[in-house]
Amino acid sequence: MITNSIEIILAIILLTDIVLVASSRLFHCIKITALQGIAVGLLPLFIWNWANGSPSLQLWITSLVNAGIKGMLLPFLLSKAMRQSAIKRELEPLVGYAASVFITLIVIVAAFYFSKFMNAPATDICRFTTPTALSTIGAGLFMIIARRKAITQALGFLMFENGISVFGNGIGIEYGFIIELGILLDVLVLVFIMGITVFNINREFSHIDSDRLNQLGDYDHSKQK
Repeated sequence: MITNSIEIILAIILLTDIVLVASSRLFHCIKITALQGIAVGLLPLFIWNWANGSPSLQLWITSLVNAGIKGMLLPFLLSKAMRQSAIKRELEPLVGYAASVFITLIVIVAAFYFSKFMNAPATDICRFTTPTALSTIGAGLFMIIARRKAITQALGFLMFENGISVFGNGIGIEYGFIIELGILLDVLVLVFIMGITVFNINREFSHIDSDRLNQLGDYDHSKQK
């Protein structure tokens, strides 16, 4: 029963990976990321063996704080940044959406294939945790590389961090309460900075395509003469 519940949560995480790379609407992507964050945050409670009693208070706090930050606070900050920038869609991604889904499916298949050759730790809870974690990490990196909008790239980073959390929880790594909150604080600060960056880029340049920053260079004053 516990294994079935874990597999359902992992299936939800994989499904959100595919839906995220297939969607152009930023608000829809933020909601899907919130769903993934809640699933990742509550995963330790599903992994816990309830036959041995109720989880410790530390595990309850860590899981609920994880779910609250990843599922509500961070999506709220990204939604606010999206409204301030007045950008609703990613219209011209570096990689098209059909191709993105195809590449993500290849990443998922490759993750499941190569995970068979990995020596799973004795603490591995479910055989699907490692491939799901690798798939989410790969999909997050792909989102960062293949999208132009800074908000979408921030969502890719959140996917990447979710994949790391799935891997750690799946093989039973004990981060500790302070370390786990420290990681969440880093993610929160990054998204907060990203929101400020998005607002200022949009105010100055009327768009938030981060790849345009590659075209910045020294200004030639001789052209004014």
